[in-house]
Amino acid sequence: MTITSLPVPAQAPAAAPANIAELGLRESATFDRATIADIQRAAATGVYDIRGWGAKRKVPHFDDLLFLGASMSRYPLEGYREKCDTDVVLGDRYASRPLHLATPVTIAGMSFGALSANAKEALGRGASEVGTSTTTGDGGMTPEERGQSKHLVYQYLPSRYGMNPDDLRKADAIEIVLGQGAKPGGGMLLGQKITERVAGMRTLPVGIDQRSASRHPDWTGPDDLEIKIGELREITDWKTPIYVKIGASRPYYDTALAVKSGADVVVLDGMQGGTAATQQVFIENVGIPTLAAIPQAVQALQELGMHRKVQLIVSGGIRTGADVAKAMALGADAVAIGTAALIALGDNDPRYAAEYSALGSAAGFYDDFQDGRDPAGITTQDPELSSRLDPVAAGRRLANYLRVLTMEAQTIARACGKSHLHNLEPEDLVALTIEASAMARVPLAGTSWIPGVQGSF
Repeated sequence: MTITSLPVPAQAPAAAPANIAELGLRESATFDRATIADIQRAAATGVYDIRGWGAKRKVPHFDDLLFLGASMSRYPLEGYREKCDTDVVLGDRYASRPLHLATPVTIAGMSFGALSANAKEALGRGASEVGTSTTTGDGGMTPEERGQSKHLVYQYLPSRYGMNPDDLRKADAIEIVLGQGAKPGGGMLLGQKITERVAGMRTLPVGIDQRSASRHPDWTGPDDLEIKIGELREITDWKTPIYVKIGASRPYYDTALAVKSGADVVVLDGMQGGTAATQQVFIENVGIPTLAAIPQAVQALQELGMHRKVQLIVSGGIRTGADVAKAMALGADAVAIGTAALIALGDNDPRYAAEYSALGSAAGFYDDFQDGRDPAGITTQDPELSSRLDPVAAGRRLANYLRVLTMEAQTIARACGKSHLHNLEPEDLVALTIEASAMARVPLAGTSWIPGVQGSF
């Protein structure tokens, strides 16, 4: 089928007329201006939209939860005199060298190719400065990232891009990726980002679009996964923790099967996650919110008697220390950040406002990471643009941000009377909406009612 690309109609002025209300005009909730623009773009080009930055629709999220601070029935801790620990051990189920991290906030997998070499180095520097881990992403391990990462997790993806047994042995943990929150059908790396170096690492032609595979080529189910985990343990002499990453669709069953297959750690990615590019129709319509996914995964772990024995890392929409604390109160052992980490490095910085405007976007809205024209030098392979990112300064910004997240989570834990972040629990939470209450399985504020739970009222 041949698709004819038509001229894009001239865009109307962004600002609505001052007298729009007087004209009796009302914007449609179904066909709002963004939806109309999407239809017009599809009609003009004949292709679906590709972007990064995860789901933008509003879904129940951590903002819909509140903590119950201690006062009389619970005793709070003094902020500067009483200790609240933040350390976490990941992967001690079978591995002889589990990761010991100073903070439960880790860096999610983002590939070299999607990100510049300077950005990968900056992620390693920032994570190492605060004693946490970073993750390679699709495309293999770079010397810049390995050299600056105290704790580096090596992703083992369906595409096998950059897969190297020697690099597996250099990793501090291995993450088998089965799914991702915003890329359930596999991500895309467009040809403009496939440079000679990227192509060499991935065994691809230079300049040709690459779509990541949606499933692993050499196994189809949990029994095969168990064999694959056994192979990876043999390669690494049973020293290295093995993570299994799942997208949040059926977290109860997927978590149970990951545990059955022998995973040391389960990584759960909600639909708000996703820094790399894929079809917008996937991003906005496949998967479930992070808030809804955590209790299901925790339930599976509890029923198997493996909660806290197999650690749960949660990602997808983590922005603040409050989000960190809420995820941990719902049962997570740690969290991972992606989009927030890129923003901390300098993504969408207002100082590049004019250049974002020239690309047809704006600072705070730029999500065309796949185009490789990022003015901040983060999601690009252009040598001139990527040189703008100073990995030392960017790493320092990321480290500052990670420290703030950790301190904010500590502050909340102390307010709830807890001496460790892992002591936070669902009892410390209430929900502001019926939807959030049902998803998180915590009471609606001011009541003891949890929708859908028998015996609550």
